[in-house]
Amino acid sequence: MYIVLCTLVLSLAGCGAKRSQAYYDKPSQLLSVNYDGTFVIRTQVRSRNASLIFDDAQRKAVEEVIFDGVKSASSSVADLKPLCFDMNAREKYEDYFRIFFRDGGEWTKYARLKDKRSGSTRYERTSSQTVGTVTVTVDRAALKTRLQADGIIPEEGRY
Repeated sequence: MYIVLCTLVLSLAGCGAKRSQAYYDKPSQLLSVNYDGTFVIRTQVRSRNASLIFDDAQRKAVEEVIFDGVKSASSSVADLKPLCFDMNAREKYEDYFRIFFRDGGEWTKYARLKDKRSGSTRYERTSSQTVGTVTVTVDRAALKTRLQADGIIPEEGRY
């Protein structure tokens, strides 16, 4: 009886860990579009500590704008389509994107923190990680120009 009870408790504990981790894998949301070609994106990231959350959130937002697109949070704003429609672009231009997304790399020119007021960033801590929800502004117009100049995406009218 004791062995069965221990097995049941351990199996339920394992299920809870998987469920709570999936809870933190929320997709980013597009909040608004500014007149200067920037997009305000709310993103959620996991990191070892809170000091890495802001860089990881900005990097994730830029990566999603390039490869995945971002779903809108409301019906008044249209979904954001990805800049790169080539499904194999990550592998095809792997060396380029490894340099582009390194710590302190070129991606930092196209993302900034939108809102640093109290309550605009939320943290949730688990035993092994910190989960942060951060608002980031991405300059999609400048990013598109850069990727076109570098030959990653075709120029206008060349699709």
